[in-house]
Amino acid sequence: MKADFSEQAFQCVLLADIGGTNARFAVLADGMVREIARMAVSDYHSFPAVLSAYLGKLPAAGSIRSAILAVPGAIRNGRCELTNNPWVIDAADLRAAYGFSTVRLLNDFEAVAWSLPRLSGDKLLQIGGQQAVEGAPLVALGPGTGLGMATNIPHGHDHLVLSSEGGHSTMAGNSEREDAVIAYLRQRFGHVSSERVLSGSGLENLHEALAVLDGIVLPKRRAAEITRDGVEGTCATSRAAIEMFCAMLGTVAGNLALTLGAKGGIYIAGGILRHMPDYFARSQFRARFEDKGRSRKYLEPIPAYLVLDEDVAFIGLRHLAEVEGIG
Repeated sequence: MKADFSEQAFQCVLLADIGGTNARFAVLADGMVREIARMAVSDYHSFPAVLSAYLGKLPAAGSIRSAILAVPGAIRNGRCELTNNPWVIDAADLRAAYGFSTVRLLNDFEAVAWSLPRLSGDKLLQIGGQQAVEGAPLVALGPGTGLGMATNIPHGHDHLVLSSEGGHSTMAGNSEREDAVIAYLRQRFGHVSSERVLSGSGLENLHEALAVLDGIVLPKRRAAEITRDGVEGTCATSRAAIEMFCAMLGTVAGNLALTLGAKGGIYIAGGILRHMPDYFARSQFRARFEDKGRSRKYLEPIPAYLVLDEDVAFIGLRHLAEVEGIG
């Protein structure tokens, strides 16, 4: 049921989780996240256009004076040119156009990382490992339109969060088959980052590369079609693509766990795997996560979780708004 807000009910904070495919908005009002809406990025030519459309549907939008926005890309001087779509989000422009007193931009996976200590167990599917080590770093990563990464480090009575552009680090193969796929993609892209294979477009790249290597002529397929046909087993190339996708993600997640000492757990968010949780749990992800030779014993106890809440970023944004007094 849609909440009935009066002008006084709003607590002045607009929350936004902007992705390459969808833009999610909400209002933090009376300590609760309300008025959640998902809007397709492709339907709007700019961020102000989609923001205006959302605000235009609120009964008391004029009382919102602050905003905290999670954006998919690097932020420089309060400005972000989104990595996987042509939008530009500029804090100064938004303050001037909408009368906001405060506009805070942060990386989208930084918002996810802030949420990790606050996620309820019913929103998580554990994929192997044992109990998380209290006080140890927690890592969020997730394939969606791009590949996001961030780290949450317990510090005193709160946490520190480190955002990252680690999705653009170089992808390494773990078999001759993966080496061949990466070599094919290198001819097309030059540098093959983890995001080139571990994202929506990355899944499409894997599908294309595997078809070419196997000498199969297939029509170009979208990530959603590859996921569906792979899980259902109706297309051998799609099944091979999602198998390689999950295995490569395991390698990347294991690398992060070793690099960051993430004994607090690895949390997999993003839109792709949330649609195939049972398959992901049975996939090669966990085996590849632990496949680090002499370091296997280090990795075996570390729990990995699939985050099932599609609005997870709002949990982190709410926390930031409250502890930083935004609003």
